Amino acid sequence: MSKLFGTAPEPTGEMQQAIEKFLGKKIKVTWVPNAEYTEKLNVTLASDSISQVIVVDPHLPAFVRAAQAGAFWDLTDKLDKYPNLKPANAQSALNASINGRTYGLYRMRPLLRSAVVIRKDWLKKVGLEEPKTIEDFYQVAKAFTEKDPDGNGKKDTYGLIIPKWPGDYASASPYDVIETWFGAPTGWGEREGKAVPGFDTPEFLEANKWLKKMVDEGLVNPDYATLDSAKWNDPFFHGRGGMIIDVNIRSRQVLDLFREDGDKDYGDKVTMVGNMAKSDTEKHSYPFTGYADSLAISKQSVRTEAELDNVLKTLDKLATKEGQVLLQNGIEGRNFKVENGDTAALINEDDPAVKTVQDNVDDAFIQLSTKGTADIGGIAYQRVPSGQPYRDILDLQKKLVEEDLKTAVHNVALPVISKTQIEKGAQIDKIVSDARIKFLSGAIDEEGFKAEIKRWHDSGGDQVITEINEGLAKLPK
Repeated sequence: MSKLFGTAPEPTGEMQQAIEKFLGKKIKVTWVPNAEYTEKLNVTLASDSISQVIVVDPHLPAFVRAAQAGAFWDLTDKLDKYPNLKPANAQSALNASINGRTYGLYRMRPLLRSAVVIRKDWLKKVGLEEPKTIEDFYQVAKAFTEKDPDGNGKKDTYGLIIPKWPGDYASASPYDVIETWFGAPTGWGEREGKAVPGFDTPEFLEANKWLKKMVDEGLVNPDYATLDSAKWNDPFFHGRGGMIIDVNIRSRQVLDLFREDGDKDYGDKVTMVGNMAKSDTEKHSYPFTGYADSLAISKQSVRTEAELDNVLKTLDKLATKEGQVLLQNGIEGRNFKVENGDTAALINEDDPAVKTVQDNVDDAFIQLSTKGTADIGGIAYQRVPSGQPYRDILDLQKKLVEEDLKTAVHNVALPVISKTQIEKGAQIDKIVSDARIKFLSGAIDEEGFKAEIKRWHDSGGDQVITEINEGLAKLPK
C-alpha cells in the first residue's frame, strides 16, 4: 500500500510489467491519493487486511502503537544479510527509528528540500526582485495580488498557494516552513536546556499572525483549507497564484506543465528561491529528516521468518542500483537515457505512451524506492530533463540547498517516541494544526489559539514533553 500523487498506474502498464519482469514476481499495489493517505492508513492499521508492505510515516502514532504491540517486524538486527537494505546514513536511520529500534526501511531523501517556487514572469511584470527576506516575500505576495500580474485587467490573482494539508503539526507543511523562518523550532527545539514543541515559542505565534494578515488581505488562495494537494500546481500553472512553498522538485513539476502545454518560453515562467531570512542578519531554514516514510512489513500478512526472508530478499533486489533506477528513473531507452554516466535525461517526451511511463514513475512507483539519487548519496540517476531551463533549475537547486543547510534548524526530538504520544497522539496532534487553520480563518482569535495550545498541554502534552526529554537523555550520545 503506497501513496499516489496523480493517476494510478495500470497493473498491465509498461512500468509495472517492467518491475515484475525485473523481480520475477507479480506485485499488487493499493494506491491511495496522498490527501487521503493518513486517514486510510489509520483505518487499515485497525483492520485485519494489511498489505505485506506498507509505506508509512514511522512516527505516526497509530503505527508506533501497532509496531510496539508486535504488529510489524522489528528489523533492527535482521538487515545485515541483505546488503542493499543496510542504512546508508546512521543519522537518518536514527531519525526514522522508534526509540532506536528499526520497524521499516527508511526512504532516503535530501536533508534539505524546502524552497519557494515563483512565477518568474509575474516578478518581471510587477517589477520586483526575487525575495530574500520575509518582508520581501510579503511584498511580492501583495504585488502578485494587487498589480494584475496576469494582465487581464481583473483582480483575480493571489500571491501564495497553500493546499489542504494531510498531516498535522510539524509535517513539512507551508505553515511549518514559515514558522521556522520566523525562528520557531522545526517540530521540537531546545529552549533553556529543555526540549519544547515549536508551538510553545513566541516565534510560532508571530509567524501565524503574519500569515493571518496575508490571508485577511487576500494574498493567499481563499480555498487554502480545502484545496486538494494533488491539484496544488493548478493555480500556479493557470495564472491564479504566484508562489508555492514546498520541496524544491516542485519547480520541475510546474516547468513540465508549461512545456507540455507547448509554451516555448516555459523557462521564463518559473524560478525558485530558498528559505526566507527573518532579517538581513538572521536566517532559519527548514530542514527535512533525511527520510520520507518507511517501508514497514506486517506480521499479519508476513507470518514466519521464512516469509519475512522472502519479502526482504524482494526488497533487497529492488534496492539494487538496477531496481532503484527502474523505480526512480523509469525504463532506460524508453523514457530516459544515461548521459555522462551518472545522469538521466528524459527522451521521447512527446510520445503519450512514454509520458505515461514517466508519469507512473513520478506519481507512484518512486514512492516504493528506498535509495535516493546519486547527487544526495543514493544510487539512482539524477534526473536531468532535456532543455536548458531544467538544467538551470537543477543548478539553482544545488546552490540553494548548499546555502540553506548552513542555517538549517533540525528537529531535536525525531528519534524519540513517548508512551503518551502513542496513546493520545491521534487525539491531541490535531489540536494545534486544527487551531492554526481556525486562527487563520478568523474562527478563533489569538486568545482562542493560545487556549487550544493549552488544551494540548492539558490533554497529555505536558506528559509528552516530560517523556520526550527523558527519552532524549537515554539516546546514545
